[in-house]
Amino acid sequence: MKGLLIVGGILLLLVAITPWFAKNLPSAWNPFTPLQVTDSPTFITRYKLQRLAGDPQACLAVLEQAQQQGYLSFSQPAPTSGSCPLPAPIRVQRFGDVRLSASFLASCSLAVSSTMFVTQTVKPLAAAELGSPLVRIDHLGSYACRNIYHRAEGRLSEHATADALDMSGFRLANGQQIGVLKTWPRQGNDAQWLHQIFQQSCRYYGNSIGPDYNAAHANHFHLGMRGRGFCR
Repeated sequence: MKGLLIVGGILLLLVAITPWFAKNLPSAWNPFTPLQVTDSPTFITRYKLQRLAGDPQACLAVLEQAQQQGYLSFSQPAPTSGSCPLPAPIRVQRFGDVRLSASFLASCSLAVSSTMFVTQTVKPLAAAELGSPLVRIDHLGSYACRNIYHRAEGRLSEHATADALDMSGFRLANGQQIGVLKTWPRQGNDAQWLHQIFQQSCRYYGNSIGPDYNAAHANHFHLGMRGRGFCR
């Protein structure tokens, strides 16, 4: 009986303080408000990101708001069929004023995480650490109907569900090009910046795999949605 009273008291307290949370807590710390791509990557934000994968309508609403605010441009192509169907693909065309080497297909949750990563980390750190605005991101693709590491057998890659993006390089307004393959093993500001943004990517994706993981990733960052914070 005593236990039931305690539980009841906790429930009443939660009901009472919920309006206060909704009104006063910043979105990044408020579990009751929808995710925004400007939310800092707190544990509440990660919880909201994980929930979006199972809620297509809520995920699309986040992207639509971000597009209205100028953080990305995207379209909704027709669903794909075959061995690796995409029931609700997103085609990301650019991240605000940052161009892409090519548009790419993404799951909605990958599009949201990538927008947050570029908006909150890659762009501001390029300006702050390298002294020039980021103008383009080069990538090796996202959607590909294949097994992991192109093996004939085994589990499907995250790319088969458009849940991963392979970023390979970055270009600045001053003409500077920073490629993962050549810059990662070097010394200097460019390499430090590249290592810094890779470490920061772990806060937005389920897994971040870079050149230190194995030779297959020597020339790109694999940024995927599976898992919970695997970073290497």
